[in-house]
Amino acid sequence: MFSHCSSCGLKYEREAGYFLGSIYINYGVTAVLITIGYPLLVFGFHLPDHVIVWVALVFCLVFPCWFFRYARSLWLGLDQLFDPSENGEETEESGGL
Repeated sequence: MFSHCSSCGLKYEREAGYFLGSIYINYGVTAVLITIGYPLLVFGFHLPDHVIVWVALVFCLVFPCWFFRYARSLWLGLDQLFDPSENGEETEESGGL
């Protein structure tokens, strides 16, 4: 991960624990997709239960690892939406977060 944005200078590296909220985003998106996917697999494709369990298990292990970067980006975007920094820049001199 880059330390800052090359176009606006926003500092990506924050204090310890800053990206904890991205875990909630990652978990929430995974849970919503499983909640939508389960009935689709059961009623739409009429798959047996043991197949659905294995598909869901693999999805729940692989998807969060892939979505990790996007969840962090969404967390940074939400932070900028609700608490924008001046001119999009977070520098060490200005105190940052």
